[in-house]
Amino acid sequence: MRISVAADSLDGVAERLVAVLRRRGHEVVTHGALNGDERDDWAWASEAAARDVAEGRADQAVVCCWTGTGASIAANKVPGVRAALCVDSYTADGARKWNDANVLALSLRLTSDVLLDEILDAWLRGTPSTDETDQANVAHLDHI
Repeated sequence: MRISVAADSLDGVAERLVAVLRRRGHEVVTHGALNGDERDDWAWASEAAARDVAEGRADQAVVCCWTGTGASIAANKVPGVRAALCVDSYTADGARKWNDANVLALSLRLTSDVLLDEILDAWLRGTPSTDETDQANVAHLDHI
């Protein structure tokens, strides 16, 4: 899978995230502080990763900032993106299942190495729900 990753700093799990995804066999595209040729501010970096998903250059994205909030807000501004700020594996699983989220937002401050592994496990094995009501909710997002 091709995954676009953005971070506004190299604090916390930013660099480990890229290494873990590559070790798991994913192709990683980097933005922000993870890419020396780009602006590293959270709004710009998160937008770049989200656009990779929306425009088909990546299957999914992971966007990171100190709290994860700004990164998720920026990513959600891009049409077609459903970014979810996840602080644990249960939230990550639910975001993939019920919301068909295609962008994972993480807090560089709060995400430990152990949590990162658990969140990625849940996120990457997650699949969208086939329940008609869940699908209707996700479809409605495009009309809001």
